[in-house]
This record gives sequence, structure tokens and C-alpha cells, in this order.
Amino acid sequence: MKFKIIIILIFLFLFTQNSNSESNLSNVDDIFYIGKMNSHNNDFVLFFKTREKAILARGEEFNYIADYPQDLYIYDRKKKITEPLITYEWFPKLAKFYLSNYDFPVFPEDFAYYLMQDNKTLIMVSAVKNINQNLKFDISTKKLGKYPTKGKLDFIVSSISKDCGFSSMEAIYKCNYYKPLISKNLIN
Repeated sequence: MKFKIIIILIFLFLFTQNSNSESNLSNVDDIFYIGKMNSHNNDFVLFFKTREKAILARGEEFNYIADYPQDLYIYDRKKKITEPLITYEWFPKLAKFYLSNYDFPVFPEDFAYYLMQDNKTLIMVSAVKNINQNLKFDISTKKLGKYPTKGKLDFIVSSISKDCGFSSMEAIYKCNYYKPLISKNLIN
């Protein structure tokens, strides 16, 4: 996992060295959705929203304060309502159940979120911490679970994922590529 993070950092570092800040931002936008992502069918928008209160948390090497932590929200375009999807109120406790070998708190913004083609499944991949387990979140039922390690998705340097296969017996072999939604706090 540390190797993936190092590769991402090197990749982002190369972007900053080879371009000015405006073109760098457009390059990063080509790799990630930063702060906001539309669903594949445009029915809803996933976005990070900054919390009003800071959070004091125990870290791997030292305690730290997250000054502007962010939670994941959903805006339903049909109903025209916004509601919290993954928040710090419940996420750390439930995630700890699935991350049995990781003893420190996790924030919703610690993950890269891949929205699958079904528009209801989010695959969550750790972006900054030494978490060796990916998670799966069902948007419709709001249930969190483990994502099997031997899944269909190939994560390529944690910036894009590839899902290849046949959707039915009559379908042709097809690959879908997904770029993740990340919090702006991950790149600051």
C-alpha cells in the first residue's frame, strides 16, 4: 500500500514540475474528480462538504487535529435534496469493524471513491493510510462492507480502476475505466 502511495506522489510531483499551476490543476482534474463527481446517469452528485468543527484524532505516529475535515454528501437532482452519505459520526466505528488490523481512526476523506457503472456502488480505496482493506458502500441501502480482495477491479496506481468483462451472454467484451472522487484535502 505504501508503494502505491509513493507512486501517486511521484506522479503528482512530476505534474507539478512540468507545468504551471493552472495547467497542473487541469491535469489533476483529468486523473481525479476533486471534491465533486456526477453519477453516470446524471441523477445525483457526490461531493465533499467541510465540517464546522475540528476533529482531534489519534494517529499512527502522533495525535493530530483535522482542522477542516470533510464528509461525503449526495445531492439528488430529481428530489432536489442534499443529505449526508458518509460522515464522521458513524463511519470510524463501522470502518473499524471491517479494518480489524488498523487501530487508528479513519475519516471519510481518507479514501478515494470509485462509483461503479450501476450508480449505486462505491468502492473505497485507502488513499493516505496503511489500510490493507478496500471497502464497498451501497448508496441505495447505505450499507458499508468489505470489498473482496479478489474482485473484478484492477486498481492502476490508485488513480484509475479498470473493470473488464461481459455484461451478458450476448454482449461483447468491454472495459470500463473509472477515475476516483477524492477530497481536496488529500492534495493540499
